[in-house]
Amino acid sequence: MHFLIFNHQKKEKEPKLLAILMTMDLALALALVAQLPKHRRNYIPTSEIVELNILDLKNQLLQSSQTNKCLEAEILLLRKENEQLKLKMSSISECLSYELISSNDELIKLYTGLPNSKIFDLLMVICENIEINYYLKWKVENISMHDQLLITLMKLRLNLPHVDLGQRFKCSQATITNIFMTWIHILYENIFLVFMSKIPSKNKNKLCLPNSFSTLTNCRIILDCTEIKTDTTRVSMVTQKATFSSYKHYHTLKTLIGVAPNGVVTFVSDFFPGSTSDKTITLKSGVLSQLEPGDLILADKGFLIRDILPPNVYLNIPPFLDTPQFTPEQVLLTETIAKARIHVERAIQRIKCYRILDHIPTSLLSQADYVFKVVASLTNFQYPLIKEIQNKM
Repeated sequence: MHFLIFNHQKKEKEPKLLAILMTMDLALALALVAQLPKHRRNYIPTSEIVELNILDLKNQLLQSSQTNKCLEAEILLLRKENEQLKLKMSSISECLSYELISSNDELIKLYTGLPNSKIFDLLMVICENIEINYYLKWKVENISMHDQLLITLMKLRLNLPHVDLGQRFKCSQATITNIFMTWIHILYENIFLVFMSKIPSKNKNKLCLPNSFSTLTNCRIILDCTEIKTDTTRVSMVTQKATFSSYKHYHTLKTLIGVAPNGVVTFVSDFFPGSTSDKTITLKSGVLSQLEPGDLILADKGFLIRDILPPNVYLNIPPFLDTPQFTPEQVLLTETIAKARIHVERAIQRIKCYRILDHIPTSLLSQADYVFKVVASLTNFQYPLIKEIQNKM
């Protein structure tokens, strides 16, 4: 490195000036040196100033490079977070629809209780080309027919609050109410009344009679009652007393269910107050008027209805437990009826898998009959309860 010759007289003073210049910006330091008198300028090693400034610049560049790398890493992290937030917002804002879940049978079963999308589409075909009179007197135009059916089935199966369904389908609670109340009547008129208005004959039952009914070939129907929990109004003490079930120990609605030997639900009565006897419900339900001479009814031992049966219609119920000793014939009959009655118990269990029947609030009492009958008819669209069906065509 080249240095100018120092003046020994100024040698002690110039290092202080040099130290000051070293702390300045290069251009400013050189400009100041240029303004110094010549006799002092000769003692300032400008090359050293330049060299130190270059070193300082290198250090600054290194620090800047490291800072840039940190910023690049931070930008990359923020971009990833941004993408994740976009995906999250997309999933939140995406409206639930039948199209979205139609290819997933597991979701179809979860949301609707139906086994797959083919059965859903079948329901849609049954209900298409009908004139819809909306419950609240205004038309729902921004939600497709498939999604309206999906909303109704989700309400029946999961009993989700209307605010929840409204959030899922991006609509108001009033729209959910309008859809649900409307489609309950659509399903009632096009499924229940069409397929369950009359119980099948003995001959139809024989076409798919399971093995457990091999000795009960003339069985027309298996009867049983079930109860659904409800609220009661405070307006009438008579109503409160009538709906209180001594069996359940709370207020209930009671209905009569009839099941064919193959497990298909073929009859559902209107609701009666929970305290109503099985005999009274059987008499008032209208099921006996559909029976013919030679028909056999299977029922629980609580159905004391022999005296109200039509002529030549028979009833098989298990013997009472207070019978001193069962005969071999009674033992065989009890076992046969018990095996046969499993079908009606399983059918009722299927019906009660629809969460809307966990509890009927007062706001739904006026529609309770329609709701229960629709649910019962929907269970017939599930896989058969009895797989061992003999085709006797």
